[in-house]
Amino acid sequence: MNSFGTRASFELGDKQFEFHSLERLATETDLDRLPYSIKILIENLLRVEDGVNVTAGDIESLIRWDPGKQTKKEITFTPARVLMQDFTGVPAVVDLAAMREAIESLGGDPRKINPLSPTDLVIDHSVMVDHFGLPGVLEKNLKLEYSRNHERYSFLRWGQNAFKKFRVVPPGTGIVHQVNLE
Repeated sequence: MNSFGTRASFELGDKQFEFHSLERLATETDLDRLPYSIKILIENLLRVEDGVNVTAGDIESLIRWDPGKQTKKEITFTPARVLMQDFTGVPAVVDLAAMREAIESLGGDPRKINPLSPTDLVIDHSVMVDHFGLPGVLEKNLKLEYSRNHERYSFLRWGQNAFKKFRVVPPGTGIVHQVNLE
């Protein structure tokens, strides 16, 4: 649905992407008065509006949000993407694998068990520092990491290949949270 006429699109390379333009909505409403967090929730509701779970009334209610008024109205939030780090993500992959096993034991198709939203698992807490202060130490430390945790990475590679909408970002390529350096 597109009750507020906010759906728009753009091209990037040879792909076309759709989004909901808050600029279009701002021409009809006073969005400038709202905090950024509420605008994110409004965009989310615009994206998933279906007339049943999320209605135009739900969106209008959030557009009229007033920090001075209490409400008991629940806000439907549907993430477009899930980002996990290794301490929570690895157990989630284990759970998905267990669900597949259970479905198969009941005679069902285990391939039907997949994340509902695109999910990225970033392995960012793993690499221990054995070598430091010299050129090439990152590669040495990563090699040791893969050697020490071969079974874990084989399992995650299986998960990435087995589940739709699931990617693993390997160690040494970045982090998913802020780092405070003191």
